[in-house]
Amino acid sequence: MASSMLRSSRWNLKSLIQPWADIDWVLLLAVTVMTVIGGISIRSVELSSGGTNWIQHLVMGAIGLIIALWLARSRYEEVERWRWWIYGSINLLLIAVMLFGTTALGAERWLTIGNFNIQPSEFAKVGLIITLASAINQESISTLPRLFQVLAITAVPAALVFLQPSLGSTLVLGSICMSMLYWGNANPGWLALLVSPVISALLFNVYLPAWLAWVALMGFAAWKSLPWRIYGSLGAIVLNLTSGGLGKIFWDFLKPYQKARITMFLNPDQDPMGGGYHLIQSRIAIGAGELWGQGLFKGTQTQLNFIPEQDTDFIFAAVGEELGFIGSIVVLALFWIICLRLVSIAQSAKDNFGSAIAIGVLGMLIFQITVNIGMTIGLAPITGIPLPWLSYGRSAMLTNFVAIGLVLSVANHRQRLRF
Repeated sequence: MASSMLRSSRWNLKSLIQPWADIDWVLLLAVTVMTVIGGISIRSVELSSGGTNWIQHLVMGAIGLIIALWLARSRYEEVERWRWWIYGSINLLLIAVMLFGTTALGAERWLTIGNFNIQPSEFAKVGLIITLASAINQESISTLPRLFQVLAITAVPAALVFLQPSLGSTLVLGSICMSMLYWGNANPGWLALLVSPVISALLFNVYLPAWLAWVALMGFAAWKSLPWRIYGSLGAIVLNLTSGGLGKIFWDFLKPYQKARITMFLNPDQDPMGGGYHLIQSRIAIGAGELWGQGLFKGTQTQLNFIPEQDTDFIFAAVGEELGFIGSIVVLALFWIICLRLVSIAQSAKDNFGSAIAIGVLGMLIFQITVNIGMTIGLAPITGIPLPWLSYGRSAMLTNFVAIGLVLSVANHRQRLRF
């Protein structure tokens, strides 16, 4: 009788977890642990003010986890049928936020619905990943017409986000597109030519010999990768030679606060009490953490609120000060595990649609992680890009969990070898 009851309980447990039998539990555990670390870190920075963002962070993390588990048991292939509805919806939301959005820091980025603020630019990331994954699934990006089709799909939401203006989110959409183009079999030379004007504009104002070398390299890349070698090579050279002027035009188009963020990154000490204050205080906090950190809830920079936006953009500074080098390495290791699992799922997916989704999420996360941590330690300009699962942000949290849920579905429904 007892053995029968034991077998019955085991069967019930097995049937309960069966819908999630093949998901990547390491990936799910890593993002869950990261969310908890984020909640603890936000609690620490809010200790003196008595804020409750840490509670909202954990609540949204729990909701996001439920959504991810629901998506994991659903078949991700069904999403492809709705790709154009999803694409149209995100563009309509982006237009709505420009017309009716809440303004902050000189940008209209939030839609207020009841007591909640939603950030359409965050949801646009997942919407673009789904749309581009479907395009790659239908046909590889091995020809220039296919390349321009993908660029056109990306250009609409990217332009709408840029006009809000939100330069950081625009760059994230660009990184998603570039990573998925590469995975979709686009010629690497084409990808280099796509980003070449931006790099030329930067090099022109930094170091002229490097700029001339880059122009020559892009001419060679066009010669090797484009079907019309002579005209393509000449066009690439002319485009990169004139990119200095294009960079000037782009610079004039930026808002004052965006210009300040870029110039302060180059030399934050030129305005230590103004635009450079964030970077200076962040570096001081991370340096003060040393090897083991000052201890949880004991960071001087953190507890005395010397670091602005330390529960959002600069959450890594709080981690570095209170948990030290060791704690920072643990966080980086968790991000590395997440990225590694995404690559593994992309390689083992049963179709191009699922594989492209995983790579799109990978491109989105790598760019955000690199830029956020880079700006915190003074290696990148301040762009307002949150650190996934650590920074406070309800829309960003849900977006990241929806993205992970789709990837978990890819893993859960991939074909297995039977022996």
